[in-house]
Amino acid sequence: MPSTPGVYTYYDAEGSVIYVGKAINLKRRVSSYFNRTHDSVRTNLLVRAIADVSYIVVPTEQDALNLENSMIKEYKPRYNVLLKDDKSYPWIVVTNEYFPRVFMTRERLKDGSKYFGPYTDTASAKAVLNLIHELYPVRNCRHAITPDFLRRGKGRLCLEYHMKKCGGCCIGRVDHAAYMADIERIKLILRGETSTLRNHLRGEMARLAEEMKFEEAHELKKKFDLIERYEAKSVIISQVLDQIDVFGISDEGDKDVYINYMHVRRGAVVRSLTLHYTRSLDESLPTLLSYAINEIQQRFAAEFDEIVVEEMPETEMPGVTFTIPRRGDRAKLLDVSRRNARQSRDDAIARAEKLNPEQRTMRVLTRIQQDFRLPDLPRHIECFDNSNIQGTNPAASCVVFRNAKPAKKDYRHFCIQTVEGPDDFASMREIITRRYTRMLQEAPDDLPQLIVVDGGKGQLSAAVEALDSIGLRGAIPIVGIAKRLEEIYFPGDSIPLYIDKNSETLRVVQHLRDEAHRFGITFHRDRRSKGQTASALDNIPGIGEKTKELLLKKFRSVARIKSASPSQLAELIGPAKAATLYAALNPSNPATGQ
Repeated sequence: MPSTPGVYTYYDAEGSVIYVGKAINLKRRVSSYFNRTHDSVRTNLLVRAIADVSYIVVPTEQDALNLENSMIKEYKPRYNVLLKDDKSYPWIVVTNEYFPRVFMTRERLKDGSKYFGPYTDTASAKAVLNLIHELYPVRNCRHAITPDFLRRGKGRLCLEYHMKKCGGCCIGRVDHAAYMADIERIKLILRGETSTLRNHLRGEMARLAEEMKFEEAHELKKKFDLIERYEAKSVIISQVLDQIDVFGISDEGDKDVYINYMHVRRGAVVRSLTLHYTRSLDESLPTLLSYAINEIQQRFAAEFDEIVVEEMPETEMPGVTFTIPRRGDRAKLLDVSRRNARQSRDDAIARAEKLNPEQRTMRVLTRIQQDFRLPDLPRHIECFDNSNIQGTNPAASCVVFRNAKPAKKDYRHFCIQTVEGPDDFASMREIITRRYTRMLQEAPDDLPQLIVVDGGKGQLSAAVEALDSIGLRGAIPIVGIAKRLEEIYFPGDSIPLYIDKNSETLRVVQHLRDEAHRFGITFHRDRRSKGQTASALDNIPGIGEKTKELLLKKFRSVARIKSASPSQLAELIGPAKAATLYAALNPSNPATGQ
């Protein structure tokens, strides 16, 4: 094969195209597939399936990229990265007519009309159209209005004329030159050059005011205000930035990559589109970015001057400046583009999960498995937390999540039995030992795939010791989560893992920790309350559960019951019980019988 730029094509035994690739050096690139074993399983499968090779030589790398893009769209090879773009985005068209119309369409024809867009958000396109129709009374009827049509007098005034939304083009009441001047101003708006139109309106207002034509000046002032309000919504950075193209990427490390393209003119985003690529052979971001730039260039016949990117693309483009910003307006633009790419990803995931709820569960569990480097999918997770106040009424909780959702019927409380005083580490050892000793006896097949301990290195070490004592160390992965900075600790590793704050893994772990804390605090509070009432009421002869309920419902607390007079108690529970209760609660001040 020649050592020149070109495009190579792989075929299977049946003669079908299975992969198309580009290369600066065809010989070196193609030979790299066959002279080694690849890390990617999919690449090895591709090589195994190749039965024939062909190639096309082109002058430059850019030509190779263009040709590769065209051939992939033509053949749709199974091993190539796929551009998933089956949407028909709306455009705003200014028709090529004697009296042009301005409307939204999803069909782009080669009829000499001027198309602006596409708009990924239909609401944005409608907002621009509303602005245009408020500023200028352009027609929207479908009559083929020509000079001959006007001479024959075939037109009839419609409701749009009477609503002052059209000047009456069909019967010749509109000056053609003035109408075309309005069309040129409309094109300025659609190109994002609203500042030029504002300057024109400001000059016209000043001229009319000098000529004392205040009513006409006021009408122009309304248009000026409309444009300013539109700019306030559309300008996101600074009008100093002119003719900049931005490519933001959302890549979560899986096979799907979303690349958002924005064309910015004078600070306003006048075109935006998100491309969805699916990796087939672990393509790098520079490669996918090159595909996206080439796709936009072909689709919109775009001419780039400066392109703002997160990292340099694979392909060099003569005459084009690539900028990787760290701060300033360009960095803000890149952040907006990145957010749009991420939103497209979230929308696609939400649509898919609405059709298949199990898909979300699998995605979340797979992410947890990857982040924590687990051997198995964590369909069953358990989290432990201790609760005590200065060592009193020590208790602990175990909450269970199945398929990343709470399984509340499996929650368990523990009363600490062997630990004296506020020793959280010893308490953790006890509850872990008790929990899994019993599970080994009763349900050895239902052991969790992950244990989460609410606490830092100390709590985690105590839990690991407990697992070791019952022979489960290494059998169940275990991590600890510290409260302050949400650090994740692994056994034997003093350096914590910090998970992205927006990660679903962290959200699930936080939910586990919060549930364990809530469940444990509730149980501890109940025990403490029961202990406080037991010491005062439970051991009094003749005062049973129903009597206690009556007393607490009436007086609200043991202190109020103690301060009540015998007569007040007798009204509720009778004189005999009242005398017994009063004497038990007030031994130094026996009842007088009153």
